[in-house]
Amino acid sequence: MSESTDNQVEQCDIVLPRQGLLYQEDTLNYILCKPKLIPLKSVTLEKLEKMQRDAEIKVREAQEAETSPDINA
Repeated sequence: MSESTDNQVEQCDIVLPRQGLLYQEDTLNYILCKPKLIPLKSVTLEKLEKMQRDAEIKVREAQEAETSPDINA
């Protein structure tokens, strides 16, 4: 008896309403993208820091040159 029920395929008809309205709800889904990494320091800030470091190094070199005695003199 189980063989006869396995071979049969049931078909279901689609029933659409003839009066009234048919509603279909669309749900919004979020689309996740890869996170964008931003630098902690901007390029401009890094350039300013580099300029400041270079200026400090030049000031130190100038101070060392003034304080060190001239051997050749």
